[in-house]
Amino acid sequence: MADDHPVYELRQYKIVKGERDRFMRLFDAAFVDSQEAVGMRLYGQFADLDDPDRFVWIRGFDDMAARERTLGAFYFGPVWQAHRDEANPLLVDNDNVLLMRSPVEGPHPDRLDAAREAGTFARGAAPGLVVLHVCTLWKDPADPADGFARFFEHEVVPVIEAAGLPVIGSFVPERSPNNFPRLPVREGEKLFVWMARAADADDWALRWSACRHSPAWRALEPRWRDAQERSPQILRLRPGIASATR
Repeated sequence: MADDHPVYELRQYKIVKGERDRFMRLFDAAFVDSQEAVGMRLYGQFADLDDPDRFVWIRGFDDMAARERTLGAFYFGPVWQAHRDEANPLLVDNDNVLLMRSPVEGPHPDRLDAAREAGTFARGAAPGLVVLHVCTLWKDPADPADGFARFFEHEVVPVIEAAGLPVIGSFVPERSPNNFPRLPVREGEKLFVWMARAADADDWALRWSACRHSPAWRALEPRWRDAQERSPQILRLRPGIASATR
């Protein structure tokens, strides 16, 4: 597989009970600009509305070679070395990590970049809600022969967006070997990840319900349901103060 395409990490951390706000303050103050300074792109950092100890964040790289280079520059660099003894004790687990790429047939790869740029100019504005779905499929969506990503882009996305929920990204697993093994990633899983944005939790509930009860959704629901091995993980995420995607 060619590795000259952008790759992303979706990182879910379990934080010491009661310490998530402290961890997020440290992250925003020390680890956003410093990672971008070495060539990464931070797309957002979020608090899970349904789990007070879960912190979720997304970062991206130009390609796998850039991932290896920039991770080395950051984790062996002065900022992480200065703050790791403060950050690490706040982490119960930080190994729930998906290495991803945009699907060739899926939503345009620049959707998340567009959301990031729009959010960057709105930092300090009231945050919205980002809802992230991690779907476990029967077949591998990273296989170009599988049509799930194409189905999602051409049939599912229009129905979701007709309900007023902008889709801001979709991803399939990146199958290149983990080239920075000191940071583990989940490998070999048949996952499809997509993200949408709403004004707040009430807005999401109203619009998602309207979407799911629409005739258009009911027409595609059998294929949508049958493609998935089990119910998706759904994360309702509140952007942090310094999150680019808001």
